[in-house]
Amino acid sequence: MTIQVTGVGRLNSEQVNSVLRSATLAPSTHNTQPWLFRCTGTGIELHADPRRILPVTDPDGRELVLSCGAALFTLRTAIHASGFHPATTLVPSRTDPDLLAVVRPLAERTPDPKVSRLAHAIPRRRTNRRPFLSCATPEATLAVLRHATELEHAWLSRLDAEQCRRLRDLTERARRTQLADPAFLAELGRWTGLAAGTRDGVPAYATEGAPADEGWILDEFGEADSGTRHAPLVVMIGSLTDERIDRLQAGQALQRVLLTATGAGLDASFISPPTMVREARAELRRLLGCGVWPQVLLRVGYGSPLPWTPRRPLEDVLLDTLISA
Repeated sequence: MTIQVTGVGRLNSEQVNSVLRSATLAPSTHNTQPWLFRCTGTGIELHADPRRILPVTDPDGRELVLSCGAALFTLRTAIHASGFHPATTLVPSRTDPDLLAVVRPLAERTPDPKVSRLAHAIPRRRTNRRPFLSCATPEATLAVLRHATELEHAWLSRLDAEQCRRLRDLTERARRTQLADPAFLAELGRWTGLAAGTRDGVPAYATEGAPADEGWILDEFGEADSGTRHAPLVVMIGSLTDERIDRLQAGQALQRVLLTATGAGLDASFISPPTMVREARAELRRLLGCGVWPQVLLRVGYGSPLPWTPRRPLEDVLLDTLISA
């Protein structure tokens, strides 16, 4: 069945269909895809899907909002590349906390070539969970990624060698805390290592070539000390405060960074335990020493090709939207 939604603003039905499909290609924790969209005559609403919160891994919904922020940036980028200005209002309702943004494509705009390159990277972006190649990331990349983050009102910093050594220990302790919780293990099992053909979660083929735990990430840090290989670039995306809107902006910054990296031929993946375990996140903030709230830890480098991971069909992420087959 071919899903076709109604036109929105200056976008016709086919264009709305295209930009929504692009938005669903954003990354999300365990590929939960916790977003919903409602199309009105003038705008596309982005809603958090509370049914897809991870109650053990993400009890306060921080990861959910980050994921929705990534989808929002992807939607904005796809609209801009289609030749329209994506006028965006964040957190527009005091009475509906799940309504995170409204994007109104009401004015034509000549696509910026830089944004068009980001849009071209949307279907090529992958979360690469495998060890990276022993190739140095160009130093100029850091400045480009930092600028991408600042455009979305967030902050990016690179962890130096000493911070990476301390992060190695912190990640190990946070991971042990997670693995000691039977509820965490049960939740993890529901969303990862799934059979091919599922439309959400992380299929087993997406992690082929990567060890079952995250110890290999720590090994990457350690091997860099010996001079035998190049360590990945380790960066933190953070915010000055830790409110819902800050997390939404950090999620947009995350996706701009990921698409920028993809366009430069780089891969990225998440170092999750230090930001998911509450005590570890507080220690990470002290480790960074800049007063910024850490939202995302990324490793960036050169990786091997990966298969596409599944996405929910469009009809599953639409709210009260007229659909034709």
